[in-house]
Amino acid sequence: MMEIFDVRYNKLSDKRSMELFSLRKKVFKDRLNWAVTCTDDMEFDEYDNKNTTYLFGVYGDAVICGLRFIEMKYNNMVTGTTFRHFFKKINVTEGNCLDASRLFIDKARVRKLNLNLYPLSSMLFLAMINYAMNFFHDGIYAIISHPMLIIFKRSGWLIKVVEQGLSEKKENIYLIYMPVDRKNQQILINNINTCNTSINYFNNWPLSFPLWKKQA
Repeated sequence: MMEIFDVRYNKLSDKRSMELFSLRKKVFKDRLNWAVTCTDDMEFDEYDNKNTTYLFGVYGDAVICGLRFIEMKYNNMVTGTTFRHFFKKINVTEGNCLDASRLFIDKARVRKLNLNLYPLSSMLFLAMINYAMNFFHDGIYAIISHPMLIIFKRSGWLIKVVEQGLSEKKENIYLIYMPVDRKNQQILINNINTCNTSINYFNNWPLSFPLWKKQA
């Protein structure tokens, strides 16, 4: 069983925070070589604070995926200074929306646990929608790389590219808007169910996914 649930920053245990920030360092610094702040073999920044909620995807007792949510009314990565100079403009609409950042799936753990054949990206995306709907948010913004844009599009989620820019590595990055509604929720549920027999309780929060046996 894989479970995806939310934890507020001020509710993080020392063990879970060290695991999260160490995983983020391995993903965003060691593997992707992003210009991120690292201390004591962990990655965290000014956006990891009391206004932050984390989604954890846990299998057994191991975190295999996650992300960071911040309500747009607080200081966040989309409207803050971190990415502003990478875009000609940052244009976000009014509404009760979330900023999603530091989205990751730990490929090494996924391989070690033999989970690489499961639609983990779609499961995490569905968790994003379910969390947002549960707490009455209208949509989600994020700044993502080109490979991540492809993953989002393959999931079927009807995201919108708001702006395109260039990173410090001169690679394309995108400000995207992710609609939060029943239509996109069902698209992702259907995507997940193509790998399994039909399951109709994936509209809950928190989420639990039975990891079924793959057919040969």
